[in-house]
Amino acid sequence: MTFLSLLAALLLEQARPLRRGNRFHKAFEDYAATLEHHFNGGEFRHGVIAWLLAIAPLLVVTLALYFAASAVGSPLAWAWSVAVLYLTMGFRWFSHYFTEILRTLSNEDVAAARTLLGEWRGESAAEFSATEIARVAIEQGLLASHRHVFGTIVWFVVLGPAGAVLYRASDMLAAKWGAAARPEIGEFGRFAARFFFWLDWAPARLTALTFAVVGNFEDAVYCWRSQALAWSTRTQGVILAAGAGALGVRLGDALHQYGTLEFRPELGTGNDADADAMEATVRLIWRSLVLWMFLVLIVSLAYALG
Repeated sequence: MTFLSLLAALLLEQARPLRRGNRFHKAFEDYAATLEHHFNGGEFRHGVIAWLLAIAPLLVVTLALYFAASAVGSPLAWAWSVAVLYLTMGFRWFSHYFTEILRTLSNEDVAAARTLLGEWRGESAAEFSATEIARVAIEQGLLASHRHVFGTIVWFVVLGPAGAVLYRASDMLAAKWGAAARPEIGEFGRFAARFFFWLDWAPARLTALTFAVVGNFEDAVYCWRSQALAWSTRTQGVILAAGAGALGVRLGDALHQYGTLEFRPELGTGNDADADAMEATVRLIWRSLVLWMFLVLIVSLAYALG
């Protein structure tokens, strides 16, 4: 049932994508903002209490409905699993921007590509060159594929629908309360950031390993081992370094931003990023998904056959 749930959710998401800023995620973000407003007293324990109040009700509802559906019959439990996956994972949350940026770069419309990338990142890209646009778009695409697809799959396979909800909600709280995004939030956001770091530790490395297997394995492993620790966020560094090595493209490096250069570690080896490298990124992500689905199918069949 795990494989069929994943397959159905992926097909449903392709046919009827759930866009960014949809009402379900907006409702959770508003609830998280309310908890922050009432519980942020600047202490670590306040962040723990707010995190529990944000996550626990979601898990209780998810598990209660899953067990209730299972008591009625397997088809209903399967339908609930598909619904949860539809709300927690999907390519189309990020592929629209990536595809449009690729199209505009291929047409040499750098201004439009800058605008699209700025909307996607929520940060200005007005001074980026074509190479910098492609480089950052590839970074965003690799990270988004992990957060919205591979990381969710891992925890769905391990814990079922509750695992998918736990991963997605924890990711959203870490992004909203984590000190990396908002240094001023202080101790309140430290628990959300650390919990997601450990929740994502194994999935991130499985994603990086998959990129290596379906891409250039030797370069991916080399970049992973020698470059990942230099990135500001360790988990992101593992995924980006392995992805860059697997693609044979250079990521990271300096960006022209706000009238100056933002220096970042260089990741990967090989050529500068361009539209061709973006197309290769799409193929790498799809090959990775096919491999994961094949492995889930094999394990599901083995379990079903005893």
